Amino acid sequence: MHYPASWLQGASRGEVIACELRLQMVKGVLHPGEVISENRIASDFGTSRSPVREALRALAGEGLIRLERMGAVVLGLSVQDMEELYDVRYLIESFVQQRLAGTGEAQDHLLVRLEQLIDRMELAARHADAVEFAYQDFVFHDTLVESAGHTRMQHLWNSIRELVRTVMLVTTEAVFAGGNDRLADVVGKHRDIIRGLESKDEAVISRVVQQYFADSRQTLRMSLD
Repeated sequence: MHYPASWLQGASRGEVIACELRLQMVKGVLHPGEVISENRIASDFGTSRSPVREALRALAGEGLIRLERMGAVVLGLSVQDMEELYDVRYLIESFVQQRLAGTGEAQDHLLVRLEQLIDRMELAARHADAVEFAYQDFVFHDTLVESAGHTRMQHLWNSIRELVRTVMLVTTEAVFAGGNDRLADVVGKHRDIIRGLESKDEAVISRVVQQYFADSRQTLRMSLD
């Protein structure tokens, strides 16, 4: 699997390299303890060392590598790291969804946008397009966080955003392997999120988010087996 070119529009060369290396670490192609050099990466990607350094700095900031003098040591993602990533996602999304429980035109506009994204997920499922399904799934959650209008929470989300997107790409393979029933279940859980927001009831939203992430963790564990 390679990082989808369609997801990289407008990305710098360094961001492109970071995305591909990040995917290799999540998939286990690059193993913890493996040493990667700037020269090797530059050769693999047919580029100079400047964008490679940009990529390595980004990955180091995410805790995926430890920078060395002329390259890096892969730290990768352990099962515990993955679980902790979902812990952070749960904290962010619980907060933003309860913050969005207010009323007004902005809320109505958001719900319409979220419905459109779910429709695109369903279309991707019908066409057996796991990459497009994962992308629309990610945009759904990205839109939720952005719509909350909370600067510090947005900063926290941004710190894990690219890693979340990559993990979604990988775990979506497990969802598609589960067949049409599993896909319908995932789509249904997203519709539950919309119904929770429509209720404007923090207790309902809390239950929906808890259930969503319980199911997401199960999918994560399936993809790691």
